[in-house]
Amino acid sequence: MTLNDGQTIPAIGFGTYPLRGDAGAAAVASAIAVGNRLIDTAFNYDNEGTVGKGIRDSGVPREEIFVASKLPGRYQALQPARDAIRESLWRLGLDYLDLYLIHWPNPGRGLFVEAWQALVEARESGLVRSIGVSNFTAEHLAAIESATGVRPAVNQIELHPYFPQVDMLEHNTRLGIVTEAWSPLGKASAPYGEPAIQSAAAAHGVTPAQVILRWHYQRGVIPIPKSANPERQAQNLDIFGFELTEAEVAAITALGRADGRLFDGDPNTHEEL
Repeated sequence: MTLNDGQTIPAIGFGTYPLRGDAGAAAVASAIAVGNRLIDTAFNYDNEGTVGKGIRDSGVPREEIFVASKLPGRYQALQPARDAIRESLWRLGLDYLDLYLIHWPNPGRGLFVEAWQALVEARESGLVRSIGVSNFTAEHLAAIESATGVRPAVNQIELHPYFPQVDMLEHNTRLGIVTEAWSPLGKASAPYGEPAIQSAAAAHGVTPAQVILRWHYQRGVIPIPKSANPERQAQNLDIFGFELTEAEVAAITALGRADGRLFDGDPNTHEEL
């Protein structure tokens, strides 16, 4: 997919929370070996070193891998944000990041605009190629663009069949912001047994997880699934050989619930430090 800054990003990614240590590095290397090229981590996952080792162990050239990380809430003031970006690069053992996001807006602290200014600087200096946000609402997006004149390339949000984020997805799309989905399968609440997903899986000869990931793709969303199992990693990538019908996409979207969040992660109140 092409971002609004002209950079390109893979249409599906690999999530790394909570992969750590040698086993975590092996899982990252395995994910790259089966074809993953978008690797998503965060300062607060406490595994950037693990991810960097997995990238090096994969043997795939750095320039072929799209690496993303995220700024924690406790470092949102301007200078701490600048330092945290360099810390992420040091932990990863990389010269640049392909994408860097503000992890949560933490509006109660009132520092996310300062944090965004630090990300803009990092892009201008070449430390980061694309910049974006995570868990931002329409109001948060408007605030940072009004202050800096720079619109995020990406907004990574909670998005899965029980929480399809119809309005936020439409808003991002209208602004030319690519939407990424964290917990795209719904974690422990994954709706694999729902008739809409079961019937689509049977009709296309694929797994329920592949149906959900394809649903994301057809909605223009980049899903970021996580698995340490090489077979499952390969299955998660194998979503481009079939196409859901419009009715199937609509039926999965209709699974959305008012209380569909995985936890109390309302961006207007949640504080992530």
